Parts: sequence; structure tokens; C-alpha cells
Amino acid sequence: MDRMVTKGEMENQLSRVLTQWEREYLGRGSVLVKSDILRNMIIVLMKGILTPAEQTLAKSKDGLLSVKKIRADLVESGREQLGQMIEQITGESVESFYTDISTQTGERIMVFVLTNSLEKRWS
Repeated sequence: MDRMVTKGEMENQLSRVLTQWEREYLGRGSVLVKSDILRNMIIVLMKGILTPAEQTLAKSKDGLLSVKKIRADLVESGREQLGQMIEQITGESVESFYTDISTQTGERIMVFVLTNSLEKRWS
């Protein structure tokens, strides 16, 4: 019989899969990815996601808005694939998905809200 995956192992697996997705789908991966499971949510922090060109562009208000919109549109276009990957790892469907990017710090936050709590598995 397979042993149950720990919370830390699942969080680590989620981080690895999301990093791989970024590289394959967006053509560039984050410098650091940290995933945390909290109740029925997976909260993901990605650091170092902006290219040097995007960092320069984001120095003006119009450029900042442009970078945020393009990055949001890119991630949204892969939403279905992201949901499938999360479901494959967790066994739970993604009910909703939120994301935003900080052009000042070069960080992205993703929040996946699942149909059921994952934390109950480890309590």
C-alpha cells in the first residue's frame, strides 16, 4: 500500500510542477516558487518572474499596466491546464483561481480555491 503524501511533500510537488509549467508554457521560470496549503486553498508565491525588459517597461504607469495585463492574459490562457495539474496532484477540482503580479518586486501570487479542504487529510 502507498504511504500518504505529507503536506510538505505535496506543497513541494505543486511548486515543482508550477515551475515546470512556467518554463514550458511561458518560456521562462521563476527564481523561487513557494506553495502553501491552507484549508481549501493553495497559495503560491513566485519570485523573479519579470524579464529585464518588463522591469524597465514597468517604470512608467502605462508600461506597468501593460506588463500586468499581458502577464495576466498569458496565465489566464493556461488556466485550464493549471487546473488539471492541480487536480492531478491534489485529487480536488479547482473551484476558482486568482492571480496578481507586483511589478515593483517581480513577484506573482496565485491562489487556487479547491472544492474541498486538503488540510483535513493531515489532521
